[in-house]
Amino acid sequence: MTRARARVRRVVTTRAGGRSTGGFGTFNLSTGVGDDPAAVAANRRRLSTELGVPVVFLGQVHGTRVATVDSVPEVGAPDIPATDAAVTALPGVGLAVLAADCVPLLLADPVAGVVGAAHAGRVGAAAGVLPATVAAMVALGARVEALEVLLGPAVCGACYEVPAAMRAEVDARLPGSAVRTRRGTPGLDLRAGLYHQLTALGVARVGGDPRCTLEERDLYSHRGSAPTGRQAAVIWLDPR
Repeated sequence: MTRARARVRRVVTTRAGGRSTGGFGTFNLSTGVGDDPAAVAANRRRLSTELGVPVVFLGQVHGTRVATVDSVPEVGAPDIPATDAAVTALPGVGLAVLAADCVPLLLADPVAGVVGAAHAGRVGAAAGVLPATVAAMVALGARVEALEVLLGPAVCGACYEVPAAMRAEVDARLPGSAVRTRRGTPGLDLRAGLYHQLTALGVARVGGDPRCTLEERDLYSHRGSAPTGRQAAVIWLDPR
């Protein structure tokens, strides 16, 4: 008997629609960038209300720790500390990762009913946060060959200039990420490296949001202006 596919929802927020002001204007969702805590709390409540599900946020540290969410959180619950990815098989629970140039990854096995979200910046991507997230999803019953993955908006390779030694170091651990910028200088395309990593793992269904956070004014970019806010990429299993 063929198992019914779960309905997977994915959302990427922008700067618009919230209570934050100044460089954080207006829909910053991060508590760790110096924004008014009351504004961030209001923005998070609005996100949960608009999506219709409680949303889990992470205290991201550019690491590889993956949290398994096995209970429905209260709206406004504290961030899960020192964590850069989360997975769940619970319907009606949103998993959020925050970014402002790093790559947000949203993963799902609709047949197994398992979803995951990962924050993949330069350090975390090279350290292996993506394979760690896939392994945690497999532990919940997902199959690698059934995964569907979205690579969210991030700084593009044409804009992400880095020293040559850094490019070589990252590319050695995340092959396919080394590029040249539009200025002809050494650069990194993390989405390209993560795509190659996914295909090497056996993931065939990979999509991408092509927007560059540095070029798109509706998105936050740490490289473009710091301090600044963070947008969220959220994934959940529709409970209906």
